[in-house]
Amino acid sequence: MKSYDSIVIGAGQAGLAAAYYLHKKGLKYLVLEDSNQTAGSWTKYYNSLRLFSPARYSSLPGFKFPGNPNRYPTKDEVISYLNQYANHFNLNIRTEEKVIEVRKEGSSFVISTENENVYYSKTVISATGAFSCPNIPKIDGSEIYKGKIIHSSQYKNADEYENQNIVVVGGGNSAVQIAYELSKVSNVSIATRNPITFKPQRILGKDIHFWFKVTGVDILPYGRKFSMNTSIIDTGIYKQAISKGNPERKIMFKKFTEDGIIWGDGREEKVDTIIYATGFRPNVNYLSSLINAIDSFGNPIHNKGVSTTISGLYYIGLSGQRSFSSATIRGVGSDANYIVKKITKLTVVAFL
Repeated sequence: MKSYDSIVIGAGQAGLAAAYYLHKKGLKYLVLEDSNQTAGSWTKYYNSLRLFSPARYSSLPGFKFPGNPNRYPTKDEVISYLNQYANHFNLNIRTEEKVIEVRKEGSSFVISTENENVYYSKTVISATGAFSCPNIPKIDGSEIYKGKIIHSSQYKNADEYENQNIVVVGGGNSAVQIAYELSKVSNVSIATRNPITFKPQRILGKDIHFWFKVTGVDILPYGRKFSMNTSIIDTGIYKQAISKGNPERKIMFKKFTEDGIIWGDGREEKVDTIIYATGFRPNVNYLSSLINAIDSFGNPIHNKGVSTTISGLYYIGLSGQRSFSSATIRGVGSDANYIVKKITKLTVVAFL
C-alpha cells in the first residue's frame, strides 16, 4: 500500500501553490484534480474577465507571470499561466481524478475517487477553493418564474442576451462588470441590498495592489477583516455608468412572478433573465465523512487553514483564510507556505 505525506485535492491556483512547497520540501505528495487541466475555476468564468491585480502582483511562488508586468491579464492568459506553472515544476498531478470521499482510518487518510481508485496519506490539503460551488439564494416565487435564471459562473458573454430586460443580482466586481458589459446590448438593472461602493484602481499613480502590498493589508493577518469587503475596484468607468443609470442600480427585489419580479416598492417588472453574481460556497462535500470537519452549512471548521477538529487536515484558498488575499492568485502562495511548514513539522514528528 503506497502512502503519501500529503495529498492535495484540487489543482487550481491553491493546489499548485501547495504542490510547489511540498515539492520544495522534498515531501512525497500527489495532487488530484477532477478536470483535464490545472486551471481550477478559471475555465468557467466569463470571457471578458481580467485579473483585478496587475501581472507583477499576480504570480504564484517561484514563477513570475510572463509579459508586461503592468497589464491586467485576461482569463485565457491566467489559464495558460497556471498550466505552464504545473509543467515548469513538473508537479506530481493526476488530472481527471475526482475525489468523492475522504475518510480517516487510524492516523491515515483514505481518499476515494470517482474512478474507483483509493489513495492513502498522512495529511490532506483541501484546495478546491472558494469559487467552484455557486451560491444561489432562495427567493420567493422562483419556482414559478418562466424566464431564465443563471449564476454568473454560467455567463460567458453578451451575445445571447441582446435586447433583453435583465437583472443582475449582487454588488461585487463580477456583478458590476457583467452588468456593464450587458448594458451595451440590453436593458440592465443591478439589484443589491446595500449601495454599491467603489475603490480607485490607482492611487497617486500606483495601482491599488501596490498599496495593499506596501501596507501589508494584502497578506498580513490583520487584513483578514477586509476579505468580505465587496467594494468595486474601478478606474471610474463603472461608477460613472451606474451614476448615469446604465446599468441602473436598484434595491433588491422581493419576489418573483411568472414573467418577472416585484420590486421593494411593489412595482412589477417583466424580466427575461436573472443573473446571480452572488458568490460561491466552499466545495468540500467530499469531507462529509469526516465527523465535524465541516459545519451544517458546508463550511470548513478551521483556524488559518488548519482544521481544528481533524488532525492532519488543512485548507488553502479559502476567502479570508489568513489574509485579505487568501483566495486570490497573489495570496495563495503565502498561505501554502504556512500550511506546508505545518505539515513538514507534523511528518518529522511522526518519523521520529
